[in-house]
Amino acid sequence: MIVLDDISLRLAGRLLLDHASAAIPEGARVGVVGRNGAGKTTLFKAVMGELELETGSVRLPNRTRIGRVAQEAPAGPDSLLERVLAADEERAALLIERETAHDPMRIAEVEMRLVDIDAHSAPARAARILAGLGFDEAAQARACAEFSGGWRMRVALAALLFTEPDLLLLDEPTNYLDLEGTLWLQDYLANYPRTVILISHDRDLLDTSVDHILHFFNGKLTLYRGGFTAFDRQRREKMLLDQKHRKKQEAQRAHMEAFVARFKAKASKAKQAQSRVKALARMEPITPEVGEQAASISIRHPEKLLSPPIVVLDRVDVGYVDDKPILRNLELRIDEDDRIALLGPNGNGKSTFAKLIADRLKPQRGKVVRADKLEVAYLAQHQLDELVPGDSPAEHVRKLMPDAPEARVRARAAEMGFSGQAADTKVSSLSGGEKARLLLGLAAFNGPHLLILDEPTNHLDIQSREALINGINDFPGAVILVSHDRHLLEACVDRLWMVGDGTVKPYDGDLDQYRRDVLGRSGRMTGDGRKDKQGASDPADAASAHRKRLLEIETQVAKLEKDIAAIDKRLADPKIQKFPADGARLTKQRAEAEAALAAAEEAWLEATASPETAGA
Repeated sequence: MIVLDDISLRLAGRLLLDHASAAIPEGARVGVVGRNGAGKTTLFKAVMGELELETGSVRLPNRTRIGRVAQEAPAGPDSLLERVLAADEERAALLIERETAHDPMRIAEVEMRLVDIDAHSAPARAARILAGLGFDEAAQARACAEFSGGWRMRVALAALLFTEPDLLLLDEPTNYLDLEGTLWLQDYLANYPRTVILISHDRDLLDTSVDHILHFFNGKLTLYRGGFTAFDRQRREKMLLDQKHRKKQEAQRAHMEAFVARFKAKASKAKQAQSRVKALARMEPITPEVGEQAASISIRHPEKLLSPPIVVLDRVDVGYVDDKPILRNLELRIDEDDRIALLGPNGNGKSTFAKLIADRLKPQRGKVVRADKLEVAYLAQHQLDELVPGDSPAEHVRKLMPDAPEARVRARAAEMGFSGQAADTKVSSLSGGEKARLLLGLAAFNGPHLLILDEPTNHLDIQSREALINGINDFPGAVILVSHDRHLLEACVDRLWMVGDGTVKPYDGDLDQYRRDVLGRSGRMTGDGRKDKQGASDPADAASAHRKRLLEIETQVAKLEKDIAAIDKRLADPKIQKFPADGARLTKQRAEAEAALAAAEEAWLEATASPETAGA
């Protein structure tokens, strides 16, 4: 068991933890949640012994091996596989000693120890971990120095997982992963046989891979059993219960104070009045717990939606080097209300496709037809570097409105979520979420018809991610998303496009099917690196799958209703009478949508009648 006993932590003069305590059971998988800046990473440093506690202590079991991803990305001439294998220092030392030892007894001891630690299967285990994180056999043989910093951080994560420490500390491990790597990591951690403490803002990871939530709030730590959804429900219930208790306490206090005020001067009641004064002094007020709400994220709407399609690709090739296209023969269309997620491992061309649609890359062959007056907003995480650290949000807005009066500049900054003093805060002092909100506001400054977001949730906490989901869902235009956050994708998209094998095409399954495809390719593995045999289905998993199916049907119904309303609007336009062919086509589309809506509503009724919905 890991015991955090009455600990206080201070960083740069700010008190992060104030006499906080928690006990983490051995073998628990714990997700650490809380707003950015609450002190989660600082707590990791304290557990590692890198920071001195102001009060209290951190107690670990004897000889606990603690593992944490290295701060610097590994580089050098050794291959990825060699780097991962070298992380097991005991195995590496024993292999060297086996070759140099002369004492037969010692050689026998070394051989026995190599058997105990399963050293002979180590290369296969290391290769499986690297494959799960996105490195094929050819990549595993390449030198670390040949990869970019983000890919080398994956190697550092692979090396840590390979060593299988007794206590695994992970701080936002999915920041350098694509969706495929994230799905594999979820599965790996869910079966890890030792203790895991994980800092993450990824709801799906926190629901899939952990069995406890450690919550940072107001300088205290509270341990909840279950994943994030269970924690969120328990916390809301606790807040509601506290609210009821507080109202009851306030009524009791008012009654006692009234009694004291009325009878304290009467000799016959003085003793009772004094007793109530003491009871009032002992009555500790229940402090209301304020919910952790992030500032809303508003995406500027286009002045007028365009008629579909807004983008058409006709046999398009695109790449960065002439005659060496990354994507070939693309034939796709994007409509004004499409919500599309791009799937596929990093390096397959998702960002290349996004840049093509955003007109930041020209086609090498074929034709891209864009609607007249099409406005596209493109946001990628590397663009955070484009913000000027010494400028404020108001100054960034002023550059886009050089001739506008100050009042209008301030109003646009406030529209992005930077009102009053916040508009004058230097970018260098903004949190990661605030920078992302500013960047999104600048990218969508002119009210785009198409919004392209490439990994928009990096550096956002859970509350800011929920605000982003609401902002995207309120946006009336088309959206293309690249993200490793499955919760974001499930909440915002209704079409999946697969990027791979040099092309982009619609994916017929849902995200559950895609998860099964990904884990089927990499091999579902237990914590010791062995493939796990699929057992009988878990009733909880079945109920979860059923709830997701309901959500999919509800999303489909909402989209069909939206499509029918849009067709009705166009049919009601008097101009349609001049184009009878268009009218007939729209009437046919409406009939097909009506039939699909009726079938979806029937499926919803059948699903809600299923026993699996009980307790959902």
